[in-house]
Amino acid sequence: MIGDKIEIKVIAVHGETVKLGITAPRNIPVHRKEVYVEIEKENIRAATSGMPVEKIDLLQHIFKDEQS
Repeated sequence: MIGDKIEIKVIAVHGETVKLGITAPRNIPVHRKEVYVEIEKENIRAATSGMPVEKIDLLQHIFKDEQS
């Protein structure tokens, strides 16, 4: 369990592969990491079009801190 509302289940194990199931409220986005990273990059691109480089660097720093 993650908190009271997110449940992670092991659905199957095949050798070194583990299939997980995630149950979460619809208002909580659940993405594979590679999808999440691409969404994050696209959001930064959209938010920074025409933005000074200093602000882009600041946004990237903020996102890196949140992932830690």
